[in-house]
Amino acid sequence: MAMIRAFSKLTAKSQTTVPKKVREALQLQPGDAVVYEVQGTEVRLSKLPKADATYLRALQQTLSEWDSAEDTAAFDDL
Repeated sequence: MAMIRAFSKLTAKSQTTVPKKVREALQLQPGDAVVYEVQGTEVRLSKLPKADATYLRALQQTLSEWDSAEDTAAFDDL
């Protein structure tokens, strides 16, 4: 598989858009989850398999003790 290079910028809220070339290569669709694997200064972006995404959504519902307005404010700048 050929190397794909694409660029994007961070917004003031540290958000970015996954470039079209990358979305197409990973066959990403709206609602898909992605995984960031960081090693040193390099990052690998992968599509999270649907089974893993379903599990994580179910798990997230059990973590309501960290879902308060205070937690949102504390982690909003990350």
